[in-house]
Amino acid sequence: MGRVPAGHPEGFLEAFGNLYSAAADAILAHERGEPKPLGLLPGVADGIAGMRFISAALRSSQAGGVWTAL
Repeated sequence: MGRVPAGHPEGFLEAFGNLYSAAADAILAHERGEPKPLGLLPGVADGIAGMRFISAALRSSQAGGVWTAL
């Protein structure tokens, strides 16, 4: 038996490992008074871009799979 449910792609767990590692690095830097490492963690802009992508994918699907601009 695998560690993740069927249907999850290879690399699913590694993605979370990378995210948790980046969060730990940012926390340690904060505790040491060092600047936050840039580019390690997603921010609000990343979340908004993801939501725009999902919205465009839904619009495309509802229109029969046509190309839809983000």
